[in-house]
Amino acid sequence: MIDLARKILLYDKLRFIITVCGVGFAVALVLVQTGLFLGLLDNASITIDHLDAEVWVAAKNTPNIDFARTFSDAYVNRVRSVEGVERADNLIVWFIRMALPNGAQEGVEMYGMERFVEWGMPWQVDEGNLQDLRRGRYVMLDDSATKRCGSFEVGDYREFIGRRMKIIGRTHGALSFTTAPVAFADMQSIQALTPELKGQTTYIVVKLKPGADRQRVIEEIRRRLPYTDVNTREDWSHNSKLYWVTSTGLGLQLACTILLGCMVAIIIVAQTLYSSTMEHLKEFGTIKAIGAGNGHIYGILARQATIAAVCGAVVGGGLTFALQPVMAKLDLKLLIVPGFWLATFVGTLVFSLAAAMISFRQVAKLDPAMVFRT
Repeated sequence: MIDLARKILLYDKLRFIITVCGVGFAVALVLVQTGLFLGLLDNASITIDHLDAEVWVAAKNTPNIDFARTFSDAYVNRVRSVEGVERADNLIVWFIRMALPNGAQEGVEMYGMERFVEWGMPWQVDEGNLQDLRRGRYVMLDDSATKRCGSFEVGDYREFIGRRMKIIGRTHGALSFTTAPVAFADMQSIQALTPELKGQTTYIVVKLKPGADRQRVIEEIRRRLPYTDVNTREDWSHNSKLYWVTSTGLGLQLACTILLGCMVAIIIVAQTLYSSTMEHLKEFGTIKAIGAGNGHIYGILARQATIAAVCGAVVGGGLTFALQPVMAKLDLKLLIVPGFWLATFVGTLVFSLAAAMISFRQVAKLDPAMVFRT
């Protein structure tokens, strides 16, 4: 019966190829859309995940790392005195307007610290020395700024809120969910750019001593700074991603995309199996006439659905991997998570088997006597 299942499915090879391509397209649709979604979310917390801080202190009800709120930069001294804290520093994350050579302006997400090197931030420096940021009005721009701000070279000058700053370095990989270019400067330089940041910070990042009880340290910081939010790196990363999922409708968009992909796969597999079954009713009638039950019949249809699902999933997965470097050239991050690829494959198989039930209903009520009729 397994041979019969294969023979019936491959009887019309062109139809089988079209079916596999259709299922593959549905699988690729789900994987690509989900991969782009995960890539965007990865940008939402990429600086959190790379910065060597185990605890983050933020102003009360700060929604995510991009939409920071200010509080006194003197609070860092209270954090440094907590037992178990190895080091703590202020971190400013602020949107600042940068004037371009063509007269236009572009919003830049500026990160400001006093000791970038100790915190491993930025994590990939292509040109320049981070230590030089403390020596004047200097700034480092991430290479992603080229797309929105035009080309730039180390040694160029740009105006930030009317103040000229020299570009002394270029970084790579520092992105944001808002797609605003990321820049790095000394904390005092950023505070001097805008009056509202004078004596203020937006975050305190904390590195714990080896063996320190993280939860105990967090509780003590909360006691000393009652009007702030204190989170672990993992929680803060999760919250920053969750904000964009719940506030922008991205979660609903992803669900609709997955549903659409599943419906496409079901319709294609169901239509192929149904038309193939209708063309071979006599063969199925013969099988029933020699004593095969409905379980054997569904086994044949399930085998056909499995073949179509597996081939389609392979095609869809291959297409997705092929699109990954293409997306990268377009500055789009396509993350392919093995676990989700496996879940998509299992889902494709399950829905294909469910689609086989449509054809099974036609065969299940088939009268075996039809084989003997002229």
